[in-house]
Amino acid sequence: MAACPLPASTPAAEGVDARRVEAFLDALEGVGHTSPRGLVVLRHGKAVVQGWWAPVTPERPQLLYSLSKSFTSAAAGLAVAEGLLDLDAPVLSYFPELDAQVTDPRSRAMLVRHVAAMASGHIDDTWGTAAADPEDPVRGFLTVPPQKDPGSVFAYNQSCTYTLGAIVQRRAGTTLTGYLRPRLLDPLGVGPTVWETDRAGRELGFSGLYAATDAVARLGQLHLAGGRWEERQLLPAAWVAEATRPHVSNGTDPASDWEQGYGFQFWMSRHGYRGDGAFGQFCLVLPEQDAVVAITGESTDMHDLLALVWEHLLPAFTPDGRPLAGAGPHDEKLAARLAVLALPAGPGAARPAEDPREWAAAPFSGAGDERARQLGLAAARLTAVPGGWELHLETTRDGAFTLRHDRPASHGWSTAERPAAPVPLAFSGGWSGPGAFTASLLPLETPHSLTLALDLSDGTLSVRSRTAPLYGRRLDAYGAPAPGR
Repeated sequence: MAACPLPASTPAAEGVDARRVEAFLDALEGVGHTSPRGLVVLRHGKAVVQGWWAPVTPERPQLLYSLSKSFTSAAAGLAVAEGLLDLDAPVLSYFPELDAQVTDPRSRAMLVRHVAAMASGHIDDTWGTAAADPEDPVRGFLTVPPQKDPGSVFAYNQSCTYTLGAIVQRRAGTTLTGYLRPRLLDPLGVGPTVWETDRAGRELGFSGLYAATDAVARLGQLHLAGGRWEERQLLPAAWVAEATRPHVSNGTDPASDWEQGYGFQFWMSRHGYRGDGAFGQFCLVLPEQDAVVAITGESTDMHDLLALVWEHLLPAFTPDGRPLAGAGPHDEKLAARLAVLALPAGPGAARPAEDPREWAAAPFSGAGDERARQLGLAAARLTAVPGGWELHLETTRDGAFTLRHDRPASHGWSTAERPAAPVPLAFSGGWSGPGAFTASLLPLETPHSLTLALDLSDGTLSVRSRTAPLYGRRLDAYGAPAPGR
């Protein structure tokens, strides 16, 4: 299903100062720790800011990492409403086949509400142990005795969300996506999504959801409106209230957005509450401002990224929510900027300083570079072509693929989709000096980027990564699961 456009308005009409939004864009593009991909801002239920940094496009699903948890929370809320799930039932009651194996009293006393609130009684993440269980990660989780009583302590524990999602999937008889699609995703107008699965075919719940930036904004607006979307009550208002209030303390620092309490798969923030995912995937819900901010991108400092939102975007919302008079020119200036957002393309000349035949004859090996080996990039060949270059990459498992950058491309980037590449990629760059070639690779579905370098003097291929996937290091981990994978 294709996504239906969000209701749109101008910033001034909804009481949003476009000048402060521009200041946020300046800050976002000026800091060294963040490479933004998408931004959607809603106020009073209407989209007042929508922008994507080329070569990323609005419909492109993005890996949300732990922001996936907030979608799992919604699935749990629906299951409660349909009588499939009881928050006060023991987790073990949903897995009766494990009854004889789970003997620890605290594990047996663990309730569904405890795993929903990251309050299983464990004092740290148990996912490494749980995932290693040869039969089922749920068994692996429930056979790790909690150090504290369930409900008494917070620990960010992937196994909690996995188990919550596993209960929903077992009771519903389908995947999380299969359960959410007719009940929530389609009514919200969310376009195509993909969710990573484990070896048993169970969707992870705690991570692995690929969805567009605007899907994140829709989820936020649904919660801001107490579970209501247009004329339908999609999520019970009581569930939304429970999911978005603190259930357990996660710290006491008033200046930290990670120590304001935790709900049912939502963080409490210094302002409002949020779902968030690694490397800067945010769904910020601001009830006092009647606003939602959705951000996707690649960030190495999520704390500072949030601070930029509080510094620049939060004051953009007028306290009374009334329209801003005389702000039309500011809106027009912002709209013009949003229309041409782009990530800087990789630098480099379109022609080498050397005889191009030297490059065409040279094989480049990735055997000596650890990052290249992790990615599965074994070797490369490079050819100068009219207007640019053609890079042929050999992989240790996926065969080979070719990237051709030989024409004026959008904002300096060319793109390759499957099956021409292992994952959807944007790429740019060129000859960066005598005997040196550098290509920037941007996997279009993940918040990661790569820089590939070829050295003519020693025939080496090397790779640098700003950030690397949390799960899997091969190149095919830099994209949504391909059909049949």
